[in-house]
Amino acid sequence: MKKLTLLSFLFSILVLKSSGQVLTHEDSLTLLKADSLLHVVHADTTLRIMNLNPNFNQHVDSMLVYQFQINRDPSRYYWYLRNSPAGLKIDKDNGLLTFKPDKSYFLSGKLKYDYEYKVTIGVQNLSNPKDRYDTSFSLTFYNTEILPSRLKPSISGTLVVYEGEPVSFKVQCETGSFPIEDILFSSSISIKNFSLVKKCDDEFNWTPGYDFVNPETDPDKQKTVSLIFIGFTKFKIRDTATVKVIVKDALNYPLANEEFRQVAKSITTYSLKLKYTFLQLDKKLKRTRGARSTFDLTTAATALTGTVLNTSKSTGAQNTGKVLPSVGVALVPVKETTAPPKTVEQNQATLIRSSIKRLDYMLFDNQVIGDKDPDVVKKTNKLKDELKQIQTQLIDVPVEMATNMTEEELNNYFNSPKVNKKYRLKK
Repeated sequence: MKKLTLLSFLFSILVLKSSGQVLTHEDSLTLLKADSLLHVVHADTTLRIMNLNPNFNQHVDSMLVYQFQINRDPSRYYWYLRNSPAGLKIDKDNGLLTFKPDKSYFLSGKLKYDYEYKVTIGVQNLSNPKDRYDTSFSLTFYNTEILPSRLKPSISGTLVVYEGEPVSFKVQCETGSFPIEDILFSSSISIKNFSLVKKCDDEFNWTPGYDFVNPETDPDKQKTVSLIFIGFTKFKIRDTATVKVIVKDALNYPLANEEFRQVAKSITTYSLKLKYTFLQLDKKLKRTRGARSTFDLTTAATALTGTVLNTSKSTGAQNTGKVLPSVGVALVPVKETTAPPKTVEQNQATLIRSSIKRLDYMLFDNQVIGDKDPDVVKKTNKLKDELKQIQTQLIDVPVEMATNMTEEELNNYFNSPKVNKKYRLKK
């Protein structure tokens, strides 16, 4: 209200002066007092930066020096920066902003061209922390010399791999005036199951399948594919990098290992069948040997009894002694008829046992070493031939599968000391 009253009074004085009327001595004194009051009312009481520049565009080869000023005694205040880029400094005592250009900041990626850095600047009273002022300005660096950005794959030249071997490398970037923002990929031959590279430092991964090379149509059983990477800056300036990969024909190890496992499983199953057949034959031979042993003991006992009775004083005993040896002789054809020798079964049991031992040895001698055994096909074929040969030898032997015995029980019986002793090879 005081300001409005004073202003209206001054306006009336000015109207009197403009109308040509002569001011009295009292009016002149009043006018002087009004001027002094206005000066007091409009005194600069808020802390502020008088020459704040909101935008700085700095060439990388020029040095930035800018003196900030405040509407107070600068000796009582100190200056500070927040979020300042590398190299930008301010004198905390007098507010002198400086930046010394250093291209290593741009080459290392600490600073970027054509990027707006938002910097917070503040000034604060040394005695009164509440007496402070914060604001901000933007800083942009530009370069008249255009340095091209380059794509740099982590491998160079030509890469030679075999089918099934992974191809892996990083696509790096050498940053120039404008960084590469997008990367496109293409190949001279259509490929699949690869990781797409979209930006710098992305990793390219690809594993050529085992059907990538066609041995019948591709020369030297190999195929060459060019991997092409095209990088673009925001101004569509591009750079191209090419990696040549020579893929050679290789054995399909997963398929070959699976075939080996199937053959080994077939041999193990056939071996178990043979062990059960051997068990049945061995039991029959054991019963036959028991019956023949009983006849032999009976015959021997009858002959011995007849000899003893012949030496007796009794006439009846002597006559009985003469008959008993004949009875013993008569038991021999009975033995041959009732329990004939199992020669065929004995030979079959021996042959089956030797065949089982042969199969076990072949499985042990042709084990696959690792997932990429170079001889896996050779070992598989050897096992196939061995299995086929043994099946041919035992074609007349009725092979049965155990239905009431486990694999452990069959192995325990087959490898028991009694069986090993009975069928031990003689020198």
